[in-house]
Amino acid sequence: MHRDAAWQILQEYAQEERTRKHGIAVEAVMQAYARLFHEDEEKWGIVGLLHDFDWEIHPTEDLHPMEGSKLLAARGVPEDIRYAILCHAPFLGLEYRSRMDRAIYACDELSGFVIACTLVRPDRSLSSIEPASVRKKMKDKAFARSVRREDLLNGARDLGVELDEHIRFVAEALKPVAAQLGVNP
Repeated sequence: MHRDAAWQILQEYAQEERTRKHGIAVEAVMQAYARLFHEDEEKWGIVGLLHDFDWEIHPTEDLHPMEGSKLLAARGVPEDIRYAILCHAPFLGLEYRSRMDRAIYACDELSGFVIACTLVRPDRSLSSIEPASVRKKMKDKAFARSVRREDLLNGARDLGVELDEHIRFVAEALKPVAAQLGVNP
């Protein structure tokens, strides 16, 4: 599968700009981790791009991402990509089969959380994001309330990286797509 086909799927199912932006953000972070781990950047990026493609039509845990996986299977999306996408949903209780499976879980919520932290900064710049300020926002339950804090912590742990290191890495990985996300690099 190539990125162009994944982008077409995302555009078809995700009508909201925020869903598309989130896919672009997670794609960028997944690609950066793929480079770090000497893995397939395009494949990892596709997992990031498509992980929430069905959220608008399946906005509940009993449907997302299981029903979305069926749609992807019908389009011939490879099984390892579909399985990794399922792994971003910890409530499914799936066992990780690969580093890619761990990475999507680790990158999904933190990408969105780092962007949320960036948007409330006066300079709206990823360069000014510090792990301490992100951890402080994690303690504020009213901030980005839909983000499960345990997913942020468990994602870093499962990927085998220290949380502060993971925060720095995510912020840096988002810089190339900052303009698309509405923030500054």
